[in-house]
Amino acid sequence: MDKRIITAVLATLLSTLLAVCAAASEPTPKSAFSADKTAPPAAKRPGSMPFSRTEEREPCADYDPLRRPHFGDLHVHTAWSFDASTQDTRNRPIDAYRFAMGKPMGIQPYDENDQPIRTIRIDRPLDFTAVTDHAAFLGEVRICTSPDEDGYWHPVCLVHRYLPQWSFLTFGAAGLSYKQRLGPCGENNETCLGKAADTWRDIRADTEQAYDRSSDCTFTSFHGYEWTAGLQTGQNLHHNVIFRNNTVPDHAKSWIETPSQVDLWDYLDQECVEGLPGCDAVVIPHNSNLSAGLMFETAYTGDDTATGTITAEEAQRRARWNTLFELMQHKGSSECDNRLPIWADEDACGFEKMGYDRFGGKNTGDVPFAKLGWAANLIGMEAPETVPPGEANFLRHGLKKGLQQQQELGANGFKFGLISSTDTHIAAPGLTMETNHPGHGGAGMGARDGLPVGLPDELEYNPGGHAVLYAEENSRDALFAAMQRREAYATSGTRPVVRFFGGWDYSDDLCESANMVSMGYTGGVPMGGDLLPRGESASAPRFVVSATMDSGTEEYPGNPLQRVQIIKGWYEQDELHERVIDVAGGANDARVDINNCETSGSGHTELCSVWEDPDFNPQAQAFYYTRVLENPSCRWSQRICANAGVRCDNPATIPPGMENCCVPEHRKVIQERAWSSPIWYTPAG
Repeated sequence: MDKRIITAVLATLLSTLLAVCAAASEPTPKSAFSADKTAPPAAKRPGSMPFSRTEEREPCADYDPLRRPHFGDLHVHTAWSFDASTQDTRNRPIDAYRFAMGKPMGIQPYDENDQPIRTIRIDRPLDFTAVTDHAAFLGEVRICTSPDEDGYWHPVCLVHRYLPQWSFLTFGAAGLSYKQRLGPCGENNETCLGKAADTWRDIRADTEQAYDRSSDCTFTSFHGYEWTAGLQTGQNLHHNVIFRNNTVPDHAKSWIETPSQVDLWDYLDQECVEGLPGCDAVVIPHNSNLSAGLMFETAYTGDDTATGTITAEEAQRRARWNTLFELMQHKGSSECDNRLPIWADEDACGFEKMGYDRFGGKNTGDVPFAKLGWAANLIGMEAPETVPPGEANFLRHGLKKGLQQQQELGANGFKFGLISSTDTHIAAPGLTMETNHPGHGGAGMGARDGLPVGLPDELEYNPGGHAVLYAEENSRDALFAAMQRREAYATSGTRPVVRFFGGWDYSDDLCESANMVSMGYTGGVPMGGDLLPRGESASAPRFVVSATMDSGTEEYPGNPLQRVQIIKGWYEQDELHERVIDVAGGANDARVDINNCETSGSGHTELCSVWEDPDFNPQAQAFYYTRVLENPSCRWSQRICANAGVRCDNPATIPPGMENCCVPEHRKVIQERAWSSPIWYTPAG
């Protein structure tokens, strides 16, 4: 039969299915709060066994009571994710874990003999990784991609295999927005849920196989999944669930089964913490830049918007589960945005910005990269209006809002430790190098039908970043304890080593001390901690921050540091404030030649400073975090443009597919960076 006829028939079937689901969808009832759960214990001082053992394994030979940074990725999609599958990602969780350990891996496109055309490898192995495939549709993907499964020839499965763009729309836009399962799912969706449990079991088996339980402790794999919440308004409310150990529920419940964050917390309370002795988890919100502000609203959600007011009980529960926050990934950074008046004078806020506030919107003409609105129009859905991001899309807004919550409610629901990850959809954790970046797929370009002409990904995306956890050893219990106490930092993809402590009596010469780290712990708290008040007559708090440049590799050398900044936010006399202070380094003569990406000029191998807050008010809620900026370097896209000989002042040098090298929104030069988790100050009483 002619392929065009097949396509038309399948498209008609799909449109009918979607229309039925849309008509049948009803508002999801909101659940009530369960009993309040106590937040995790406060961080303990380093010493003998500051975390509890919940698993059988050999003791790690390499144990450091002063903790060391471990680099990883907590946001990884493989062939089991519906969107990665439509882009012909074939690598499974075990392949992703091997890649994280430094092994080479083939990726799409595949030739006529099913051999990958491209091979990738990270510059250095990771210490830990969690595969976080979309829990929604794990069963459907298994059925539609396994010829021996009943339902393999169902129309939805035919669409998935032969019309992948339509399938992306089917599951992503209709299935998630309307919380409907499509395909051969059987009565009460029992077939799809059963196959999802089978897939979850297989993912867990790969995760266990990858975990190094020997005394070498070379690699840690965490069980996890993505809870993929997407409202009909296009707002992103995705979260990653990371479990502490191998004691996990038999089902990874998705947005369809737990249609609000409160329902997700109830599931984890009842079927993990209370139902399985030894089970525990953290829930990490995705970067907030595509949430249209929803990440910092109530955890109760309706079909179209957040509803209700945040209570103290809700703030306490959120603080219990959301101990970490994904500040950056391949879909942009979420710290701040210098296109907005509040941050207009802060150049560092222009780093890796998207042009719109949500997915699935209309292109209004002022937003150059509105996504997936075309998909909604194809099936008769009304795409929401897309606008540039507002202040509520960004982390700094959320951190300040948390201070106000603490003042008014006695609880801070937005008390986040900071990490980054990749959100790769080609099963490539830790692939963050700007050189030779192939694109991570997902909402970006896929290579199912061949290599794209020109740039391998859309201009707005980037390679993503790393999650860094300070722990005594590379084991699940030690790293999970770091997640719960928020002793973590985020990077944009490089590996600088950052320390940040807050206390009251640090000496001016602490940076010169060989015992700086030990004295940082004994005299105060590390990043992610709470600085206890000392009374109204106390002097101002002091902070010590140190940073060492990424040592790099021969192929991917590190870049010197330019400056270290401390960002302060505070709530005083019913008003929220913020300030950025350079505390080490500063403007220099560093530069990069965009035609060959060679760097030159001065910089720093190490930076360290002890800083005292001159404007401290002991009665005002406050947070402090540090931002470390490297010298300028070429962005991934400019590296490809330069290698292709593109010179934007000479149209003859711009081959087909490389036009984006010269569009106004192409930021050719970036400054890689790291962000520490905040240290919070709460007045007595």
